Amino acid sequence: MKSLNEKTFYFKKGGEMTTEWNELTKMTQGKPVTVERVRVVDSEIAIEGSFTLPPLAGLPWEDQVFVMAFVRCHGSIKEMEGMFGISYPTVKNRLNRIAGQFKFVEIVKITASEEIIDELESGEISAEEAIRRLAK
Repeated sequence: MKSLNEKTFYFKKGGEMTTEWNELTKMTQGKPVTVERVRVVDSEIAIEGSFTLPPLAGLPWEDQVFVMAFVRCHGSIKEMEGMFGISYPTVKNRLNRIAGQFKFVEIVKITASEEIIDELESGEISAEEAIRRLAK
């Protein structure tokens, strides 16, 4: 069995070892995971016990990438549209689906008009676009 080095985590999959986080998320299929040993990089310090992973780690790999991209875009849905080549409603729907997986996230329903005003305030749309959408 390979030992842990400073930059690699190993997950046992059957008789094989994998070093990819996305492999772990595929193996667990969204089921809760408990970590039993953690080692400080560049140190001989290891901590053993029972540690649960943060909620983001339980997301499928693709959703983790989507959330990381959203944070890197500073929450700009407009930038997400360009980055992923998808529409505004698709970005919003995916974010809502992801947020729905977290128990601590409260989803507040807002009206279409409120959403348009929010987009205008955040600079995602122009005043002309907001007026056009509100007139519908």
